[in-house]
Amino acid sequence: MTIVEAIAFGSDSLIKAALAEPMREANSLLQFSIARDRAFIIAHPEYVLTSGEEELFRGAIVRRSAREPFQHIVGRQEFYGLDFFVSPDVLIPRPETELIVERAIELLIDLPSPRFLEIGVGSGCISVTILKHCAKASSLACDVSGSAIEMAYRNAAMHGVVELLTIIDSDVFDNVPNEKFDLIVSNPPYVPLAEYAYLEPEVRDHDPRIAVTDGSSGLSIIERIAHGSPTFLTSGGHLLIEIGHGQRDAVREMFATDLWRSVAFVPDLQGIPRMLDAQLA
Repeated sequence: MTIVEAIAFGSDSLIKAALAEPMREANSLLQFSIARDRAFIIAHPEYVLTSGEEELFRGAIVRRSAREPFQHIVGRQEFYGLDFFVSPDVLIPRPETELIVERAIELLIDLPSPRFLEIGVGSGCISVTILKHCAKASSLACDVSGSAIEMAYRNAAMHGVVELLTIIDSDVFDNVPNEKFDLIVSNPPYVPLAEYAYLEPEVRDHDPRIAVTDGSSGLSIIERIAHGSPTFLTSGGHLLIEIGHGQRDAVREMFATDLWRSVAFVPDLQGIPRMLDAQLA
C-alpha cells in the first residue's frame, strides 16, 4: 500500500463512517502510523508502507470509523501550544478551556510568588500550562480519579513542572488543606444528565463520564465550587470556571452575594458564555 492508496482507503472508510473531515483525518492517522509529517506525505506519494505501518494504519482507521476519538488513538492532544498525553481516563483537552489558561496567566504572571488551586485536574492541561508560563507560580490540584492524577503527574513531568505541582485525592474541597490561594480554576462536569445521551459518540462513549456530567442538572459541582471558594481565596483573588451552554443565568445567581467584588462571563469563539471570572471582595 502506497501513501496515495492509504489516503484513498482511509478517506473512503471514514466517509462511510460519516465523519466530517475524512481526508484530513486519514492524512493525520497516516502521519501517526508511519511517524512522518505532512510534508513527507505530500512529497512522497509513492512511498510504500511497511507491513507494520500498514497494519497500524488499518487498525487506526477501524478505530476511528467506530468513533473512537483521534486523540485516544494517537495518545496525545495539543493544548495551548503544548503536547499532552491523554487516555480514556481523562477528558480530552479542548480549545475552549484555553480561556481559563489565558486569563490565569494574565492574573498570575506579575505576582511575586502566586499559588493557585485546580479542582478536577484531569490530564493536568490547565495546571501544567499555567505553571509552564508562570515561572514563579506553584499549584495544588485535586481529583477523585487515581488514573487522572497519574496522567496529570506524567504530563507535569514531561513539561518540567512536576516539582511545582502537588495533586491530592479530593472531591472538590473535601480534602483541600486550610490554605489561601490567589486563584482557583476548574473545568468541572457541567453537562446535564438529560443531554448526556445526545452528545457526540466520541464524548459520550469515550470520555470519562464523571468528567462530563454531574449526573443531574450539570450545575451541582459548579455550585459546590461557588460556595466553597471564598474560604480558600485570598482577598481580591479570582475564581475561573468553565460552564456550559445556557448556564450563565443560573451560575450568576450563585454569585449574587456581597462576597464577590465582580462577576463576568467570557464568551468562546462561538459567542457562547463559556468562562466565569469572579473576583472575591
